[in-house]
Parts: sequence; structure tokens; C-alpha cells
Amino acid sequence: KKACFRNLSGGQRQRVLLARALCASEKLLVVDEPVAGLDPLAQKELYEMLEKLNKEKGMTIIMVSHDVKEVVQRAKTILHLDRTQRFFGSAENYLSSKWGKLLVKEEENA
Repeated sequence: KKACFRNLSGGQRQRVLLARALCASEKLLVVDEPVAGLDPLAQKELYEMLEKLNKEKGMTIIMVSHDVKEVVQRAKTILHLDRTQRFFGSAENYLSSKWGKLLVKEEENA
């Protein structure tokens, strides 16, 4: 079914933009706040799609996000920037770092 892009829901727009990005590269995908404005179900579906691309297609995904709790659960490697590099390493090590502890705790209290 054909539809004008501006008439699509937020989740549908994200899927179209993701498909467009996938046409440009088979090995690398860069996404900036990919779940911003999406309802919880659409967020879950998008994260699952990104995980599938990474695991099944071997695609490297670089994601900019403020959703620290979600990123830590899904990412293998974390690069935390805040004007300068604050952390670079595994998600597991990030959780035990001062930055990981601080931000995950802040999100839980929000």
C-alpha cells in the first residue's frame, strides 16, 4: 500500500528511514536517537530489528542515545562522551564504572 511519508506513524517513519540507510551500506549503520518519539512497542521492535541486523548480518551499529539503561542492556561496547571521552569499553565494565553507576542510578530514580 502506498502512503505519503508525512502521513506515516512515527514507527513507520523510522522503518522507512532505516530501510533507506540499509540501502546505503551493508556493514555499518549509524543511528541517532532511533527510538525518540516512538511508543514502547515500536521501541521494542526497533531495538529487536537492530539486534537482528547486528547478530545475523554482522552489521556494526553505532547508536547515539540518552537511554543509558536500554543501551547498556543491548550494546556490546559503550563509548560515553560528555564534551570529552568519559568511558570506552564493554557494557559490563561500563556498569561498574563511575559513569555507568551514576547514569543508570539517575534513570532508575527518574
